Amino acid sequence: MKHFDVIVVGGGHAGSDAAHAAARMGAQTALVTFSRETIGVMSCNPAIGGLGKGHLVREVDAMGGVMGLVADQAGIQFRLLNRRKGPAVQGPRAQADRKLYRQAMQRTLAATPHLTIIEAEVVDLLENAQGVRLGDGTELSAAAVILTTGTFLNGVIHIGDQCRPAGRMGDCPSIPLAERLYRFDLPMGRLKTGTPPRLDGTTINWDILDRQPGDDVPVMFSFLNRKPLVRQIDCGITDTNERTHEIIRNNLEKSAMYGGFIEGVGPRYCPSIEDKVVRFADKASHQVFLEPEGLDDSTVYPNGISTSLPVDVQESYVRSIRGLEDVRIVQPGYAVEYDYVDPRALMPTLALKEIPALFLAGQINGTTGYEEAAAQGVVAGLNAAARALSRDPVIFSRSEAYIGVMIDDLVTRGVTEPYRMFTSRAEFRLSLRADNADQRLTPKAIALDCVDDTRRRSFLTKMDQLAGAKAELERIQLSPQDAGKVGIAVSADGVRRSGFTLLSFPGVDFATLAPLNPRLSQVDPEIQEQVARDALYATYLDRQQTDIDAMRRDEAILIPADLDYEAVVGLSHELKTKLKRARPASIAAASKLEGMTPAAVTLILARLRQARKAASA
Repeated sequence: MKHFDVIVVGGGHAGSDAAHAAARMGAQTALVTFSRETIGVMSCNPAIGGLGKGHLVREVDAMGGVMGLVADQAGIQFRLLNRRKGPAVQGPRAQADRKLYRQAMQRTLAATPHLTIIEAEVVDLLENAQGVRLGDGTELSAAAVILTTGTFLNGVIHIGDQCRPAGRMGDCPSIPLAERLYRFDLPMGRLKTGTPPRLDGTTINWDILDRQPGDDVPVMFSFLNRKPLVRQIDCGITDTNERTHEIIRNNLEKSAMYGGFIEGVGPRYCPSIEDKVVRFADKASHQVFLEPEGLDDSTVYPNGISTSLPVDVQESYVRSIRGLEDVRIVQPGYAVEYDYVDPRALMPTLALKEIPALFLAGQINGTTGYEEAAAQGVVAGLNAAARALSRDPVIFSRSEAYIGVMIDDLVTRGVTEPYRMFTSRAEFRLSLRADNADQRLTPKAIALDCVDDTRRRSFLTKMDQLAGAKAELERIQLSPQDAGKVGIAVSADGVRRSGFTLLSFPGVDFATLAPLNPRLSQVDPEIQEQVARDALYATYLDRQQTDIDAMRRDEAILIPADLDYEAVVGLSHELKTKLKRARPASIAAASKLEGMTPAAVTLILARLRQARKAASA
């Protein structure tokens, strides 16, 4: 029997970043997938990032992950969303060339040390998840196994009243593995997602459509990249109309969703066109973005009209849309329904509480989206490797990363629909910005030794430059009167302010301050921009630090998995039941449980102190 430290099952976005992370930690890692050629396939829309999601991609990159690097290699249009708002809520997004993305991901993984790619189907797990059994009977042992099954776990595709087993169009579902998980008696359920029909771009009347170009100065995902690597393109914009909505309303009973053929819950924030027509009946139109799928591919992804209606109805409503009157559908839209595991069964490492050698990442945990999947892949990969190599777990705090926010949301609150990341989910989003993801997380990655020398050197150089620029700004100390003389209006309070502080004032930039310290004109423009962003939020972050410190203290107080809650005197029966079921990993996690009170938290803390005293006696 061949042995690996870590085995990753599934070659999607979660699996790719999980395998890469585990291998970068030095663990001998196997990535087992149906087909090597499907690694990096973009099953849904050909785009990466967005609001909240873009933050996750930046954090994956800061930890040495691959999604950002690969997206930059395949990006054919880059846009920074919310550009007119503050940096805290801006989100980078890229339209990707499907083929280039897949090829770049495959090249990256093939070149990753300690990583072996195996083409096979995993049909079973060995005892205690200490390995896997392949379809041909071969057994592979491991210290840890990561399942990243995406929408393949008992996956079923629905088009109207027609359904067939599949994880996505053209690929078989994973049924034996689903049966194994059910035998573990895990809390499981069904979710669904959908995709729109793909269109032949040569049959679209582009001349009458609005165009959406990329940014003149593109913002890349990876902190190692500065500009796009391939030719950039425009997307098209059109809208549904009353005729479109009428066709859909007249055929709702034929939809898989509204016809009662699907039991799984879909994503509220990415509704099908049927949902939009029903839920927003007062709206006369809905915007549709026509996104080319590649530079040498005429296929177009019409973002905004995912559906599970029959093919003939799809053709009818699509052709009612401006510019699409003569369009040809090359692949119908469909809904896919699949099994997931209630993420409250997981620890913050993404290992199952009852089976600590088994890790789950991606849609199997009830999430939706490439970005959420990749971020979970990094967490699972690092922790599976840590387990195999007898190293400490790698935990992400809500106060240090959107990754931490997502993991904490999942393992403490669970999901009632596919989970999607939004900036509003983060309490400390002023500090958890996309632009400073490397400053927050790359030191952690360097300490774990999961980044290569190129990234380490690049980061350390950047930090030296930032520190140097801030030091030069601190050399400038102006009274209100002195500031007024150089055109900077400040309160006449007698307080002297540094150049760094003044940089946060409206209309003040490096050019304003350079006459006061000529060295500032020598600072690299990108460093200037980053220092300006840091200055803008510095005061707010100082005020927020007390709350951050309090959260970190609670997160640092760990609760043993075997704590006897029945022995916690004064705790209500209801809370004892909830705590035994949830098994929170820390006081911070326990405090988030529904019905938890400060008094109850105090009782648990007292019990923990008693246990520590007894252990040391």
